[in-house]
Amino acid sequence: MKLAMVGLGKMGMNMARRLLQKGHAVAAYNRTQGKVDEIVKEGATGVYALSELVQKVDPPRIVWMMLPAGDPVDQTVHQLSLILSEGDMVIDGGNSYYKDDIRREPFLAEKGIVYMDAGVSGGIWGLKIGYCLMIGGKESAYSAIEPIFKSLAPDGGYLYCGPSGAGHFVKMVHNGIEYGMMQAYAEGFDILDRSPYSKALDYGSLCHLWNSGSVIRSWLLELAEEAFSKDARLSQIKGYVEDSGEGRWTVHQAVDMSVAAPVIALSLFSRFRSRQEDSFGDKVLAALRHEFGGHAVKTE
Repeated sequence: MKLAMVGLGKMGMNMARRLLQKGHAVAAYNRTQGKVDEIVKEGATGVYALSELVQKVDPPRIVWMMLPAGDPVDQTVHQLSLILSEGDMVIDGGNSYYKDDIRREPFLAEKGIVYMDAGVSGGIWGLKIGYCLMIGGKESAYSAIEPIFKSLAPDGGYLYCGPSGAGHFVKMVHNGIEYGMMQAYAEGFDILDRSPYSKALDYGSLCHLWNSGSVIRSWLLELAEEAFSKDARLSQIKGYVEDSGEGRWTVHQAVDMSVAAPVIALSLFSRFRSRQEDSFGDKVLAALRHEFGGHAVKTE
C-alpha cells in the first residue's frame, strides 16, 4: 500500500523504515528537511511541505501522523482538513489523549475524511521486532488498511479495540500499567542497593537470572540488564524521571470512574518526587519526626 508518514522522530522514522522494508510505498514529511532527506535515501518519496502531500500520494490517501500530543496534532489535522479529499484517511499514531480523538473524528467526518487512532508501543526496538498496535475508529476502515498494521506489528501484535478513541484509551491504560511495573522494579533494586549484599551483587546478572524462568521476567528486565551492562551502578544517570502524560491521564480516568488504582497513582507521584532534591516535603517530615519524637535531623 502507499501512505504518507507525517513526523519523522524516533518512532515515525523507524516506522517509515519498517514499512519500506515490508514493500509499502512511503511518502515522508517532517518539519525539518534533514530527516526527509535521510529517509529518501532509503527509498521514501520526499515531501517538503505538507501542501505537497496531495500530489505525492494517490487518492484515497492514507496519512499516518507520528507527532507530539496536543497542539501539534490539532494544527496538523486542521491543515490536512484543508488539503485532503473525501475518502482520504488520517491516522494519529502518537500518544494522544483519547478524548481528543473523539473530538477530531467528527471534525474530519464533516469533510468526508476518515479519522483513526492507533496506540503504538515498541519504542526504538520496534524497527527490529515490530510495534504493538492498539487501533480505534471505524471497523470498516481498519479492515481496509489492515496490511499496514500487519507489516508494522509482529505476529499477533495488532488489535482492533473499538470505535474512535478506543486505541488511545487502551494505550493510555497500557502506559499506566507500565508506570507501575517500572516503579516496582525500581523499588526492588533500591532495596537491594541499600542492603549489606549490594557490593557482591552484579545487577545485570541478576536481571538475567530473573528473566530465566522467574515469575517477574519481562522485556523491561531485559532492558534493565542492557542498562546495567553499560553502567553497572548507573553512576552516570541522574534519578530524575519525566512523564509524557499517559500516566496522569490513566489516574484521572480512574478517579472519574471511581476505580481504585493505587499502584499506578503512586508510581506517577514517585516520578514527581524524583524531580525534587531535598524537597520541602521531606524537610517537613524530618521536622515533624523531630518534634513528636525527638528524632535527630540533619542540618545544612
